[in-house]
Amino acid sequence: MTERSILCSEPIERVYRSDVRAARRRLAGRIRKTPVFHTSVAGPNGPVPVTMKLEYLQYGGTFKVRGSLNALLESADCADQVVIASGGNAGIAAALAAAQLGKSCTVVVPESAPHTKVAAMWSHGAEVLWHGTTYAEALDHAIELAKERKALRLHAYDLPAIVAGAGVVGLEIEEQVRGRPPVLAAVGGGGLVAGIAAAIGRRHQVIGIEPEGIPTLHAALDANRPVEVEVSSIAAESLGATRIGDIAMDIARRYELRSLLVTDDAIATARDYLWREFRIVVELAGAVALAAIQSGVYLPAPDERPVIILCGANTDLAVL
Repeated sequence: MTERSILCSEPIERVYRSDVRAARRRLAGRIRKTPVFHTSVAGPNGPVPVTMKLEYLQYGGTFKVRGSLNALLESADCADQVVIASGGNAGIAAALAAAQLGKSCTVVVPESAPHTKVAAMWSHGAEVLWHGTTYAEALDHAIELAKERKALRLHAYDLPAIVAGAGVVGLEIEEQVRGRPPVLAAVGGGGLVAGIAAAIGRRHQVIGIEPEGIPTLHAALDANRPVEVEVSSIAAESLGATRIGDIAMDIARRYELRSLLVTDDAIATARDYLWREFRIVVELAGAVALAAIQSGVYLPAPDERPVIILCGANTDLAVL
């Protein structure tokens, strides 16, 4: 990836560690280096040592602000307007990043977008437009709107700069955690798990954790290509992509990513546990990686302390 704008030229599909390192330099002083927390959690056979990466403490309550800022900084001369389609966190991140850089932002959301997340977009100065009942319909409208306005169009997960920005999470883990433990991260469109794998996939095993009802990476690995899946999960508002991104698929092949599936009950239990035991508030997607440990879907080796990413905190407190 070159230093010139990827968004003003032909898209570059592959992302490497060097791209993530460039993103970290670009983002210096603009994002939080979120802390890690070494602890034990309840597992099916007793306490399990883990390291939690507290990414829910990121600006905007989501890892996605890393990618949005990286994309806008890399394409600073493209346009003063930003358009994105999002069901929630990507829109919050784009709005926050645009506000930081003095750009206007329009987020196209489906009718199902949670009010809590729409309110967060508004709080960062975004124009919010409702279109359609699905993310796909919102995306089609965002594409047309960006053309009409000659605006810079961001993507929630399938854009090299977005993936590279998310990958900075992996570089931070490399600095914060000794050894080479496996890293577990939730998967929707695949931007987070792909970015982490691009950053540290040669050194760490990176494992995608998905709801059983939204197996985008799992289905793609079985088919050896991105495929459409049905979306049916309590975590759909954050992990509601109907297919894995092309960039994530490429990285999954190159770094031999694994996918594990967890039930909705396990996700809800993990989120409740985080609040009850640690007073940590995350959205359902933020608890997906922990669900794999607690339900026994992922069983660490006896001497292993896996890293789990708590990736988002944009939720309505009333649901806890």
